[in-house]
Amino acid sequence: MSALRDQGALAAQAVQDIAEAFLAALTHERRASPHTLDAYRRDLAMLLQLTAATTLERLAALRAIDIRRCIMQLHSRGRSPRAIARTLSAWRSFYRWLGRNHDLPANPCQGVRPPKRRRDLPKALSVDQAAALLNAAPADGLLDLRDRAMFEVFYSSGLRLAELVSLDIGAGLDPTAGEVTVTGKRSKTRVVPVGNKALAAVQAWLERRHEIAADGERALFISRRGTRISPRMVELRLTRWAQRQGLGLKVHPHMLRHSFATHLLQSSGDLRAVQEMMGHASIASTQIYTHLDFQHLAKVYDAAHPRARKK
Repeated sequence: MSALRDQGALAAQAVQDIAEAFLAALTHERRASPHTLDAYRRDLAMLLQLTAATTLERLAALRAIDIRRCIMQLHSRGRSPRAIARTLSAWRSFYRWLGRNHDLPANPCQGVRPPKRRRDLPKALSVDQAAALLNAAPADGLLDLRDRAMFEVFYSSGLRLAELVSLDIGAGLDPTAGEVTVTGKRSKTRVVPVGNKALAAVQAWLERRHEIAADGERALFISRRGTRISPRMVELRLTRWAQRQGLGLKVHPHMLRHSFATHLLQSSGDLRAVQEMMGHASIASTQIYTHLDFQHLAKVYDAAHPRARKK
């Protein structure tokens, strides 16, 4: 009995090693970010758990009906269609890799579809709401100067949260050129303009940053302990800031990114330029903001057109 348990443990370890080899390939071939790798690792662990696959032979024996059964289990546990779609995509990629590297004859995920999901539009602030959020004078001194600088850069350049917290002193943000250089998903580097108000807010923060900065700390935005600020703390500070301004809604960092894209597209109509500045690999990701723009136009129509007004 003990020998059988040992063999099972070795088999499970072998499958885990195969999964780790796949993740290593993602790192080198796709330059996947640590965040993406963590998501893939969780998705693969879920596949092995749901199918009790402890050997490569067991993985090869799975069929589409087995994958559909797994999808049904995830759905019954309350996972959203969006999350299931991402998980299924990870499994599909894993099996494609197994086919190339371990001669698996078929991909059981091929043709399996996730549950249908609504395409929810991203939430964005109106221009007036963005102005009300950012025009408020800092109230609590040093940390408020930092917060205002962070939020101005978010809205001015449409950065992702991870991109903002990774900015360093003397690297990335160029006040002279009015640009910020960041490395986003799949290690792709892009250059985005930074507006004058954001640059002024950053300068006001830099003049006092040294008061709390730890020795040798290069992060542009730091916590009260003097070290690089965490993404979670940025989220909490933005929520607090929005509450203090009385906006009446919860504002999160990605909402400022959405607002940047929406307002820029409304003003310019240049979808390709917005795609470049957002760092989207596909223009399909950027096109969602055209729907937001249409919503804005529809409201203007309803309010202004004599045949659209409600009596």
